[in-house]
Amino acid sequence: MEGALFIAILAGLGGMLGWGFSEFATKKSVDNVGAISSLVWAHVFGSILLFVLLAGRVFLTHAPLTSVFPPSVSAWTGLIFFGALQATVYYFAYKGFQIGKVSVLSPIFASFSGLVALLSIVLFGEVLNLGLIPALILIFTGVILINLDWEHLKVGSIRIEAVAGLKEILIATILAVIWTLGWNTFTGNEDWMVYTTYMFVFMTIAAYVIAKSAKVNLLRVPSTMWKFLWFIAIGEVIAYLAITLGYATTTYTSVVAILSGASSLPTIVLARIFLNERMEKSQMVASAIIIIGIVLLSI
Repeated sequence: MEGALFIAILAGLGGMLGWGFSEFATKKSVDNVGAISSLVWAHVFGSILLFVLLAGRVFLTHAPLTSVFPPSVSAWTGLIFFGALQATVYYFAYKGFQIGKVSVLSPIFASFSGLVALLSIVLFGEVLNLGLIPALILIFTGVILINLDWEHLKVGSIRIEAVAGLKEILIATILAVIWTLGWNTFTGNEDWMVYTTYMFVFMTIAAYVIAKSAKVNLLRVPSTMWKFLWFIAIGEVIAYLAITLGYATTTYTSVVAILSGASSLPTIVLARIFLNERMEKSQMVASAIIIIGIVLLSI
């Protein structure tokens, strides 16, 4: 396996595991803290973690302090833009899930990774070995299936125009595609850790502005929930560092996007282990499909 593909696979798996762990911790915090408060605090803690990692790198490598700052005004502007855009994605996704049926909306939002892969290949000229395409299709199929709730989703029982939260999820999905393709281009050959850190900081600031606009009380957090907010932060930091490494150092946008989009797999496994949640047969089948796809991708 060539080095760039190996990095892309590791980056995608890092995004999958990081976001999967984060989503698992979010399941524990949202009901007690609220979606927006969880988003803000997790990203505050994540920003702290990223600056600690950045400072550690400077200390270990004896790099100049100037290396921890973006190199130009255009870089700063781009980081502000992508931070605010990703916070907006979270806002619309959370809002959609809050007012609609997750069983209907989750597969729609999960489709953004497939759209990223398709657009990257068709419009941006990403070149893939033909042997990778069946594996990516398998993984994406598993991603959609694992997000479907067959028990509550019946064919013909829902009219598209009547789906609550659909507008918000469509907006979140489109913005997620734009963010991913844009971030892939923006971080090309740049310092992936520096760019991740400052994008994350500006995402945190944007999330705080959203919280204040919605008049959310950010101080109303039960003491038992702080550890889960830290867990969310750890997962988010791992995910963003991983995917940015993949986008900045390889040309395999579709591999990173589709693999990282399979975050529901570790979330479901963790919920089964620690929360004793039962895995549906459809989820087990979808998980097997994703795992087979990952194996094929790695061969």
